[in-house]
Amino acid sequence: MPILNSIISWIIKQRIHQVGLFMKYPVEMQEDWRRKLLSIAKNTEYGKQYHFESIKSAEEFRERIPLIDYEGLKPYVQRLMKGEENLLWPGETKWFAKSSGTTNDKSKFIPVSEDTIQECHFKGGKDLLSFYCNNFPETLLFNGKSLALGGTNKNNGFSASTIYGDISAILLQNLPFWFEFSRVPELSIALMDDWEEKIELLAEKTMYEDVTNISGVPTWTLILAKKILEKTGTNNLLEVWPNLELYVHGAVSFVPYREQFEKLIPSAKMNYVETYNASEGFFGIQDEPGRDDMLLMLDYGIYYEFIPLEELGKDFPKVYHIGEVQMNTVYAMVISTNSGLFRYMIGDTIKFTSFYPHRIKICGRTKHFINAFGEELMIDNADKAIEMACKKTNASVKEYTAAPIYFSGNEKAAHEWLIEFEKRPDDIKIFTAQLDRALQNLNSDYEAKRNKDMALKMPIVHALPENTFYNWMKSRNKLGGQNKVPRLSNERNFLNDILEFCNMHAESNT
Repeated sequence: MPILNSIISWIIKQRIHQVGLFMKYPVEMQEDWRRKLLSIAKNTEYGKQYHFESIKSAEEFRERIPLIDYEGLKPYVQRLMKGEENLLWPGETKWFAKSSGTTNDKSKFIPVSEDTIQECHFKGGKDLLSFYCNNFPETLLFNGKSLALGGTNKNNGFSASTIYGDISAILLQNLPFWFEFSRVPELSIALMDDWEEKIELLAEKTMYEDVTNISGVPTWTLILAKKILEKTGTNNLLEVWPNLELYVHGAVSFVPYREQFEKLIPSAKMNYVETYNASEGFFGIQDEPGRDDMLLMLDYGIYYEFIPLEELGKDFPKVYHIGEVQMNTVYAMVISTNSGLFRYMIGDTIKFTSFYPHRIKICGRTKHFINAFGEELMIDNADKAIEMACKKTNASVKEYTAAPIYFSGNEKAAHEWLIEFEKRPDDIKIFTAQLDRALQNLNSDYEAKRNKDMALKMPIVHALPENTFYNWMKSRNKLGGQNKVPRLSNERNFLNDILEFCNMHAESNT
């Protein structure tokens, strides 16, 4: 064991040294990857169409290759799923990550190459462990088991050789065989598509294991944790897993969930690490404890570009590379990857919190904010405001969504919030006032619109019955995986649908 620990320590030090290099030379690192991606993909159909072999600079890259979203990618995806090769990336593309991003009926199928699995997603997992062990050298993480809440996958029906599923399921199925000895549950359970049955079996199969670390989306992790406590009759997870020390989370902001996790895992030694691991790639890791931002990983086969939020929707938006960005400006992120996604707008917005190293915070989605009246309310504002209102009213929020109420006659506009509380405030009016005050403190545009109720009146907050969001997702066949409730929307379709769902169930119970 001492020899093994020495080998692991040496590997970690070498990797930390490599990461240090791209921290010092981010522009050079990114330019190198842009050249590599163009060189590797130059003989694909896409590479020939845009003459990759003759692109020599970042400026030519911007001018010659168009920005695309999923609609632009979809025709290639449909052909790839039927078994065509060498369209976006050399060779066969076997895997496709199914992602809705929200609860939209429409699904996206993101090509995932073997290069992306190995050199991006798995490399991100290794780096996460390297950072963690470097920060906590006394860790006993490897003495127990890892619990990963994976999704599911299936053959796509077009070609026997191509498979789609949640990115977590794709990664679980491609892990080396020896990793199965250190993780739970067995793959057959981890990849089940019936999430209610899966939660039952996950609880039964893991509650007697020595779990030291968990990774998964917060919502489903909480559901599993509560099921385990119910089955074991215990008060917290440390009574079940006394050596639990790490929770790795991502996909949604952890801010609304932290208090619930701290009650379930009442230990000062428990560590929480955020990752930015999407269907399109592994982008960021919280590399230092205590920080609320992530290191943007620049050597994973991804070339990044950034569009200022105010440029979105323009025919020729300004686009910047890593050496041109500014601090605390909200950018839509554009990626070119080793799966053949070139200048692909993933729909996420970020801002830089430090340079050298370049760290980022996720602000939200390009379509998931409220800017109906010029208030530019982003998800990070909403999460922080919810947290502040909860502290003031001794409440705890489980899930929420919000949308605008538009002007109607003499009626002023407002924001309408649907909130499912873990612990309800004593007075919902006081909570609403605290939420409004927090939003004004956090967002000057919102504050201006609320001034003397001129454009926006006080928010309207509805406290929903327990499990409303879960039951609504279930009714839409959207349990588990990458499906999540949109926090904010400029449109009212999600909010109206949930309200209608609540009214239908209220009527059926009377």
